[in-house]
Amino acid sequence: MQRVDLEIEDIAFGGAGVGRLNGKTIFVPLTIDGERITARVVREKKQFAEAELEEVVDAAPRRAQPACPYFGRCGGCSYQHISYEHQLELKHRQVEQILRRIGGIAHPPMQPIIPSPKPYGYRNRVTVHAEDGVIGYYRRNAHRLIDVACCPIADPEVNRALAELRSRNPRNGHYTLRANEGPRVFAQTNDEVAQAMALLVTQLLRDGDELLIDAYCGAGFFAKRLINRFDRVLGIEWDRHAIAAAQRTAIAKETYIAGDVDEAFAAQMARCDPARTTVIVDPPAAGLGVRTRRALLDRPPHTLVYVSCDPATLARDIRELQQQFELLSVTPLDMFPQTAEIECVAHLKAKPDV
Repeated sequence: MQRVDLEIEDIAFGGAGVGRLNGKTIFVPLTIDGERITARVVREKKQFAEAELEEVVDAAPRRAQPACPYFGRCGGCSYQHISYEHQLELKHRQVEQILRRIGGIAHPPMQPIIPSPKPYGYRNRVTVHAEDGVIGYYRRNAHRLIDVACCPIADPEVNRALAELRSRNPRNGHYTLRANEGPRVFAQTNDEVAQAMALLVTQLLRDGDELLIDAYCGAGFFAKRLINRFDRVLGIEWDRHAIAAAQRTAIAKETYIAGDVDEAFAAQMARCDPARTTVIVDPPAAGLGVRTRRALLDRPPHTLVYVSCDPATLARDIRELQQQFELLSVTPLDMFPQTAEIECVAHLKAKPDV
């Protein structure tokens, strides 16, 4: 394989450093912008190449000592070699770049990134895999397990559960370990940043709207916090277990619907008064479905808050939604320190009728 000398110019969304050789982009994981390195090319494509780091010739001052003995081999974390302050700078910049490139937004209305109070020890749940006595996570770029005794980004209670699991030699399979008891439904994995996100969303909403439609509502994370701001709250979610959990504590003005989110959302938007409606969407990484986007464009609610776990699909959707909405702000949140993942909250307002 070809050995190359590179200067790392940037960090791409996903975590790999970006260098260039003879006009071709080369992606190198575990590097930092500003470093000079040597790397070994492992995959050659027409437009780019992928390489593995061999040596850091001139290290960036923002290089940090990873807290995890498995870092670099484990596929979970991408950024433990980078100081936390620079991780935040990179993620903010990556969101802005994606909004420009994919969203076509010349001047994205970026807000400061919200950091995690805990750069380590923040995950309230992890999923580990057991296979022939090996218990842990999959290796980086390989479908092989690495044996993990302790995960530094996991909450201490989660690591206690991991130690207990390892002590009883479990059968082959997948095991989700949690710090907290509660319904086995989707919830954010970083409690402190989730609370900061809930506060942010609350501050973005105007008073006086009649209806909140919370699409992809889970067990009512936003709906239940905002119940006193609206006359009616409607949650829509495909996971019937999450809806059952939401319904257990529902009051008269709360309604929860289990089913196809695209279909149910379009039906509800068709019968509401959009001028007095706020919509929150928190879709999976694939972003909004076609029918949801069409329903928002056909009858744009006054306020739209888009919570995203993938800046690329957020930018794609905003590009289309700008036909009827003005983008007021985008706030990144570091829900997953030491990883390349980025959470965002976008605030949009329906354009006035012309």
